[in-house]
Amino acid sequence: MKSILKITEATGQSWELELSPAAVYTIGRAKENDIVLNDRRVSRHHAQIAADNGGFKLIDGYFVDGELKRSVNRVFVNGVPHLEKTLDQGDVVTIGESRLLYQMVADQTPVVQPPTEVPTVTGAPYNPKVPTGVNFDDQPLGHTQLLMSARDIIGKQSKLSIEAEIVTPSEIKQLRRKAQILEMLYEMTKALGTVFDLKEIFVRATDLIFRGTPSDRVVALLADETIDGKIIAYSLYPIAVKARDENLEKVTEKLTISRTITQKVMREKVALLSQDAKTDAMFSGSDSIVSQGVRSTICAPLITESNVHGVVYADRLDPFAAFTSDDLELISAVAAQTAVAVETIKAHKRLAREEVARANYSRFMPEYVVKQLLEKPDSFRLGGVNQKITVLFADIRGFTSLSEKESPEKVVGLLNKYFTAMSEIIFAYGGTLDKYIGDGLMALFGAPNASPEDAKNALKTAVAMQKRLRTLNEELAAEGFNRIEIGIGLHTGIATIGYIGSEQRSEYTAIGDSVNIASRLEQNATGGQILISEATATECEHLITLIPHEPLSVKNRLQPVSLFEVKWN
Repeated sequence: MKSILKITEATGQSWELELSPAAVYTIGRAKENDIVLNDRRVSRHHAQIAADNGGFKLIDGYFVDGELKRSVNRVFVNGVPHLEKTLDQGDVVTIGESRLLYQMVADQTPVVQPPTEVPTVTGAPYNPKVPTGVNFDDQPLGHTQLLMSARDIIGKQSKLSIEAEIVTPSEIKQLRRKAQILEMLYEMTKALGTVFDLKEIFVRATDLIFRGTPSDRVVALLADETIDGKIIAYSLYPIAVKARDENLEKVTEKLTISRTITQKVMREKVALLSQDAKTDAMFSGSDSIVSQGVRSTICAPLITESNVHGVVYADRLDPFAAFTSDDLELISAVAAQTAVAVETIKAHKRLAREEVARANYSRFMPEYVVKQLLEKPDSFRLGGVNQKITVLFADIRGFTSLSEKESPEKVVGLLNKYFTAMSEIIFAYGGTLDKYIGDGLMALFGAPNASPEDAKNALKTAVAMQKRLRTLNEELAAEGFNRIEIGIGLHTGIATIGYIGSEQRSEYTAIGDSVNIASRLEQNATGGQILISEATATECEHLITLIPHEPLSVKNRLQPVSLFEVKWN
């Protein structure tokens, strides 16, 4: 028995590779890989297949200086993402738009060599300038002349076999037609690699459709799939509108498209060809479409493996001619290539947006909280919820007099060192840094996610901060700074957590009586002291030695607050 990979690339090229025992095969778009996939969704170095105990293991990623770097678009085995997977008979590995079928076959099975290299393309940033004026008609869907499924659209490959020695003129004409289509698609592939504007991509796509088909008008529409994070029916808006004849431009701006057709194309992921709008039940009742002289239409989805991004619509106004299946095939192929470019641009935009958000929020929140906020952007809205948290306040004692004696630059340098050291401790124990307040800080434990360990983590943070200050003072003294001390206050209770502010500017914070009590405890703590409320002490029972103090009267509260001092040194 031998192990075979049957590889089908996004371009439609198919080939086989026999895997050698004790070997490692790298997979990616770069030429230096053992398995080169001409696929824009594949990273330059994406994955590898390594011999493993008589079989082979698939690994998502590649090694750089001994460190494994995972791919961006991931690796799927039988439709499920895997970081590592021992391959079994019949496993289908999906990388981008390419598929690798793993099989163990008898030794006499021949192996097909890989094809010659074909060009690849790259994505571009998203910057649409949306034209207006395209209308939709809602009509019952009737009979259509031809459907093309998503499987036919993605990776469709033209195949002609000449079984006789004599080629007829019609066969020669068909071969020339296929060659012309392949040449135009190749030109489009090269063009997409140099385009950095989403609207320009559709300009190139519509231009190719005009060159390869008798279309009189072409409209490209993108889908807005969600509103406020909720999935809704696909809402389409035009991104490119073009007519072959300049005299049709004004009419095209008011072009009416059947919403029933576009929704079917989006929902069922099929391309539709109607050869007679007057008799096709699909257009029954669409007087505005018929009145424009539309004879034949094609509507193809902008589809990738993961999503449907919109549609490409084309029509003919010649009353004595209609689109053919060849026209449907070309427009579907153009739509498929365009969809890959759209998805790449959207992915780049999303990654750039997430990178900015990650950089901003990582300064105030631990990594796991940042990750959750990025995965659930719906949580970024004004308002809040009431939940139990532990609030920590810390403040440098005698800072006013210290700052009066030192230069502003030196004071800023001291604060930066202090806040950096304290913030690292807060993040280490799962806290959220709410804000810096002059020479003080406020941290939350249990926001946005609450756990039974929140109060304990807050207390551990306070102790760690006081201990860290000892070594920090040694570092500050070596740089000519004066010794500093901090007082810390903790309280556990219900507070309102959420985004407070306006639509233009808001901040994630906590408000309520629990916050006020924690602040008051901090104000009464001397340098090197940690004061906690009875509520926090109850949550941290037996964790550390506590010294009872006289209850503290707090403004606007009838009952004094029972408090304890933490014995930490």
